[in-house]
Amino acid sequence: MGNLNLQVNLGGLAMKNPVTTASGTFGFGLEFAPFIDLNRLGAIVVKGTTLEPREGNPTPRMAETPAGMLNAIGLQNPGVEAFIRDYLPPLRQIDTPVIVNLSGNSVEDYGRLASILDGADGVAALEVNISCPNVKQGGIQFGTLPASAAAVTRAVRENTQKPVIVKLSPNVTDITEMARAVVDAGADALALINTLLGMDIDIRTRRPVLANIFGGLSGPAVKPVALRMIYQVYKAVNVPILGMGGIMNGQDAIAFMLAGATAIAVGTANFTNPRATLDILDGIEEYCDREGVRDVNELIGAAH
Repeated sequence: MGNLNLQVNLGGLAMKNPVTTASGTFGFGLEFAPFIDLNRLGAIVVKGTTLEPREGNPTPRMAETPAGMLNAIGLQNPGVEAFIRDYLPPLRQIDTPVIVNLSGNSVEDYGRLASILDGADGVAALEVNISCPNVKQGGIQFGTLPASAAAVTRAVRENTQKPVIVKLSPNVTDITEMARAVVDAGADALALINTLLGMDIDIRTRRPVLANIFGGLSGPAVKPVALRMIYQVYKAVNVPILGMGGIMNGQDAIAFMLAGATAIAVGTANFTNPRATLDILDGIEEYCDREGVRDVNELIGAAH
């Protein structure tokens, strides 16, 4: 195991290993410092960040499902200036790249955010959220039409020198069409999948369980959908993929890499096990040791 190479390159972002976090499930990273050594992660993807502070959607906005969870947080965050002032300085003390997930109400918002974060010391890459299903402006409409997804990508690309990772929505007819559109517009890498649009109903109150009615479904229930889409996109474009969607253990992470993911992000598992990221990293190492794998890059797309 001592000779195992775990380093991967995600569209120009060098990572010491393939394990990172899914935006919105890991706070700003520092919240997990009491539980794990953040220096061991391949990267940290922080909460979705907007130009202005947002309070998010009304509560209740999270609900457990038989195999995952529904959420409609609505991008609650302190805004980009507060992020740079209050959260980025302690993150710089950690020997792990920080990826900022950004979202906006307009194409211009995305360009402005990219420009602001491009000058922020300690931001290693940008993850462009065009797929959050929980905001009434921006979010999903950008991610469901190739032209608008490309426009957002282009606006970010023109305002930053950092690696641009575009996060795709699974709530589309053809995921490969969206992937090609944003790659042609300048994406260095893709992240998929975001949550699937869903809902639940409380039969006692006879009302939807979420105040927002609809929310994003994540967790083990979406894993087969995520694997299918990563498998399809890997064949359709020639950029690295950050895979996510129900990864709960090292075996799940290996399956995502075999489907075509260069790196993986841990989301819902963080809510049930705050050590999930490092347990998954240990699981990857154990698999490679058992199977005689000396370079984790050998696994990427090996199922094709």
